[in-house]
Amino acid sequence: MSIVILWALALLVLQPALAAEPRQQPTAREQARTVTIFHQPVVMLQATFGQTTPEERVLRTRSALRAFTEDDIRQPLRVVPVIRYGQPGRLFLMNGKPVLLLSQADLDEGDDLTLDQAAQRVLARMEAQRTSLQEQFNNRYLFISAGKALAGALLLALFYYGAFRAWRRVRRFFLLRILEKRSAIPQHWRRYLGNIEVRLYAVLVILLGMLACYLWLSWAFSLFPWTRVWSESLGDWSLGVIRHLSLSIVASLPGLMIVVLIFLLTWLIIRLVKVVLDQVAAGRIQIPGIHPETVSATRRLISVVIWLFALSAAYPFLPGANSLAFKGISVFFGLMLTLGSTGVMTHAMSGLVLIYSRALRKGDWIRLADNEGQVSEIGVLATKILTRENYIVTVPNAVVVSGKIINLSAESADGGVNLTTCVTIGYDTPWRQVHALLELAARRTPGIDQQIAPVVRKLGLLDWYTSYELQVRLLPTTKLPDGRNALHSSIIDVFNEFGVQIMSPNFVMQPKAAVVVPQEAWYAAPAVAPQKPEK
Repeated sequence: MSIVILWALALLVLQPALAAEPRQQPTAREQARTVTIFHQPVVMLQATFGQTTPEERVLRTRSALRAFTEDDIRQPLRVVPVIRYGQPGRLFLMNGKPVLLLSQADLDEGDDLTLDQAAQRVLARMEAQRTSLQEQFNNRYLFISAGKALAGALLLALFYYGAFRAWRRVRRFFLLRILEKRSAIPQHWRRYLGNIEVRLYAVLVILLGMLACYLWLSWAFSLFPWTRVWSESLGDWSLGVIRHLSLSIVASLPGLMIVVLIFLLTWLIIRLVKVVLDQVAAGRIQIPGIHPETVSATRRLISVVIWLFALSAAYPFLPGANSLAFKGISVFFGLMLTLGSTGVMTHAMSGLVLIYSRALRKGDWIRLADNEGQVSEIGVLATKILTRENYIVTVPNAVVVSGKIINLSAESADGGVNLTTCVTIGYDTPWRQVHALLELAARRTPGIDQQIAPVVRKLGLLDWYTSYELQVRLLPTTKLPDGRNALHSSIIDVFNEFGVQIMSPNFVMQPKAAVVVPQEAWYAAPAVAPQKPEK
């Protein structure tokens, strides 16, 4: 009969075993002296016979195992007492061929075993592996095992296909319920959650698929002798993971309870702060330094400080707080804050300065550098201005604080805005007439608060003309660009109606007569001369 070489025994690796009893954490030298069959440790040899070291004895044993035929493996192992090199020993035979020699010097005192006891344990391990060797030579067994593994793979593929079809059905079902607004989740939550049911089902299907693949691999490995140890390793690994997770969860319960208690107290404190600040915003309570317009920023600032304090207090009680992963995350966030905090903190502090100095509020009309418009938002990092062109101008808070801010509506209690405009008229036009014309234009302009009298000022006596300024108060419902446009239209109409030319004259030549207004024209229409007192 031809000799069948057991190539699978080339997988022999050195695993932990001291004498007849395996050890858990062997050194490299101990691993080199260990005889293994199908990844299973059998015995570790320690005795040296002449020039033959334990490592060479392991190699000889492996060569002897490779040389066995199928007929040899069918025969049971026998143990024969022998005397070698003056020491008692036990020789293991398979079909009359030597396999392994175990001597008294191979025993370890810590195992507390006699030579016969150690030999019986080694014999039991080798007999267990001989069964695997027989299965390896049995072609019928191997074909049946391969068929079982293939059938299991087909069933696994069918499971995956069925799970995918079921996921598609579930997705269509919930999409239809969402479109028909029959979902159990409120519609306004969908903006943040989306189709959460389908996602949860997909996660469940993926987890079940991973579990099914894991079970199939473990079962398929157990069908073949040379992969059976992998099946056992997978089972031990899964049990170890479950045991480790269970112990970790139980051990972390006290810390988690403390964390929950800290967060509960934090939530109660923030709710109390919110109640107090709401009373301040409503004007029922007065707290020095906090005004109704600064309540929103104060609430956010206090909430951030309280939550940061709560996180600092709860951090040591979080599971894995002392692990390298948590430390790495802390270093990462610390590095990010260090690199990016300079500019961010500058703008954030500038935003707080704007809010608490009350230099401007949302809805105020302001002039900032070349921009004029209504404040639409005062954010943490930037201020947004809505211009008359309906553009949004975003200005960093640091720029706002460092620049010049002209607030046109800061002193208005009712929300109205003071509007000013200038005209320049020559000296040949009576100033009283110009005053009357500007006041008339103000009275004719819609959107102006007529309960507040317009104010006309002479800003300057220039070389060729006088500069006049008209100031009016707009109604709270009138926007600054609309009010300015209507006022300019009225001024043009009024000056045209009374024949007064709006033009800034320049010096071309010396006039023949002095450019003055005669006294009889001082009160030209629509100006009204004051009544003389009766004598």
